[in-house]
Amino acid sequence: MYTLFPSKSAIADIPENYLHLLEVESKSPALVLGATSTAFLEAGWQATLNNDHILVAEQKEKNVQKEEQPEEIQLELFSNRFTGIAREMGALLQRTAFSANVKERLDFSCALLDAQGDLIVNAPHIPVHLGALGVCTKAVVQALDLKENDVAITNSPAFGGSHLPDVTLIAPIHFEGKLAGYAANRAHHAEIGGIAPGSMPANAQNLAHEGVVLKPQKIVEAGSPQWENLEELLTQGSYPTRALAENRADLNAALASIENGKNQLLQLFKKEGAQKVLHYMGQLKKYAHYSLWKALDKMGKGTFEATEFLDDGAKLQVKIHLGKKLEFNFEGTSGEHPRNLNANPAIVTSVILYVLRLIARKEIPFNEGLLEQVKIHLPEGTLLNPVLKEDPEKCPALVGGKVELSQRLTDTLLKAFSLSACSQGTMNNVLFGNAEFGFYETIGGGVGATEGLAGASAVHQHMTNTRMTDTEIMEFRYPVQVREFAIRPGSGGKGKFPGGCGIVRELFFKKPVTLTALSQHWQQAPYGMKGGQPGATGQQFWRKASGESQTLAHVETVKLNAGDSFRIETPGGGGFGKPE
Repeated sequence: MYTLFPSKSAIADIPENYLHLLEVESKSPALVLGATSTAFLEAGWQATLNNDHILVAEQKEKNVQKEEQPEEIQLELFSNRFTGIAREMGALLQRTAFSANVKERLDFSCALLDAQGDLIVNAPHIPVHLGALGVCTKAVVQALDLKENDVAITNSPAFGGSHLPDVTLIAPIHFEGKLAGYAANRAHHAEIGGIAPGSMPANAQNLAHEGVVLKPQKIVEAGSPQWENLEELLTQGSYPTRALAENRADLNAALASIENGKNQLLQLFKKEGAQKVLHYMGQLKKYAHYSLWKALDKMGKGTFEATEFLDDGAKLQVKIHLGKKLEFNFEGTSGEHPRNLNANPAIVTSVILYVLRLIARKEIPFNEGLLEQVKIHLPEGTLLNPVLKEDPEKCPALVGGKVELSQRLTDTLLKAFSLSACSQGTMNNVLFGNAEFGFYETIGGGVGATEGLAGASAVHQHMTNTRMTDTEIMEFRYPVQVREFAIRPGSGGKGKFPGGCGIVRELFFKKPVTLTALSQHWQQAPYGMKGGQPGATGQQFWRKASGESQTLAHVETVKLNAGDSFRIETPGGGGFGKPE
């Protein structure tokens, strides 16, 4: 059976065994729905169902004036078009990358920004990446004179980077000689140098210990790649990369992704007209702003506060005032962290954007329209806004700020707004390697429950959206065997709506490696909400070939021998409401 849905709302059923001509009015597009497919007919086309039951479309009238769709429909169409471009950028990056980190774990993000450097739309990638891309683009554009056919590269936290393994590419998009926007992506490199394989050392005391710092520079200038300059930076520093070939392969994939985004947006400009496309870029920001404040108005004016503590006792403090503006004040937060648990304003912005999108409760693009009428007070010298000096050896370590502080800050804001019980609140970073390679992955855990919904078990949540490495891929590419990979029973907090359970993962090593583990909620349990019980804290162990077992701290680097094992049990999510 085929069903015709013209825009004039007439409906006709067409038996499959009957030859029938579908004539579409010159100003009336239509959908033709079959049992296994859907065809869209533009105005001026007609379709024929032939004797083989195949629908054949033919254009009968050209240059038919199309009816202009209502503004709401146009906004949705352009939102999907922009999102489609970002999705295709991501698909190409994944397909052409070399590392398991990008190809298997999907630890990357792609986005489009407007001519002001404001984030407009993204693919559903990594929230902690995406919210920072606007901050990063503005800082890079101010530092560099980017021209048409240039591509900038950076990983510097002082310029909106999250931490050194995350390398960002930014390219301006010009149409008819005018700047129309930017295409950007950010991908995590499992190796970028530093004092330990994987570039996330637990004992780093400054930024130089974490790897090579790439200040904003051009990786492509006037269409010509600048590989020699980049390779010299990556290999000549105090702690150079251990995987230059892999770095370059992934950067080539990132460049292809950027070029794809530029070309697709330019095609959209040519098809729809620059004025129309730019109009709907602006409208998307306005719609995000409208959606958020419609939800905030229902909450009522007032002040919301919360305090959370890291496992080592460092404090996160926020006071949120909702009035004519939404103001976030982080006074009372602890000073710069002596180790690597420092963030930067780009990370804080990412977390706030994410939580505001949750409050809006709408499927809207992750964009900076959410930040209109939002004021952020971030005292300098705290672990959320450390003093970032130009010399990496005098700059505080930051690698844990992106992965761990972003999750713990999300805990804090969700607690202030009473939106959810606490999730595992960590990315459970595990890194291992030697002089020949570096491997990195994050491990999921339990999700906090909400009103009416139990938390999911054994998944990533909030500021990360990556996969875990497939066992087959991991064992094929690295000298490791996965001995156990299972849900951690009983680790979710009890409640009317229980929290999700964590994960048990045990790795057996066939060769000596240096292993780094970086997690949170090993001491501080993930909180329950409104009578719900907290989730279980995490724990991890080093099991030696001799049979001896040693408990590891939540942040630790150890040297494992062949035959040793590492076991991690990740935190559960908190429950919501008193258990029945």
